[in-house]
Amino acid sequence: MEITEDTIKHVATLSRLEIDEKDISKVTEQMSSIINMADQLSEVNTDGVKDTVQVVDRDTVFREDKPEHWQDRDELMKNVPDQANGFIKVPVIINKDEDE
Repeated sequence: MEITEDTIKHVATLSRLEIDEKDISKVTEQMSSIINMADQLSEVNTDGVKDTVQVVDRDTVFREDKPEHWQDRDELMKNVPDQANGFIKVPVIINKDEDE
């Protein structure tokens, strides 16, 4: 698969990444290298090899869902840099107007 500078710019726009114009050719080269490596892996014969779901043997540990550090809401809100109407205020990351 050929990766072009236009492809990189398109993907950057879709993923809301800002890539400086002077870095586009470097990113294009790096992405091409990654895609070529993935293509090489697809040529490997994996017949009879079991799928790997998780590489570490680990059982899921269940615990009661309760707050551990902030037992008191007022104590929590003392440490919040910006709040509104009793809620923690965070920056907008998705503008509805742009997505419509």
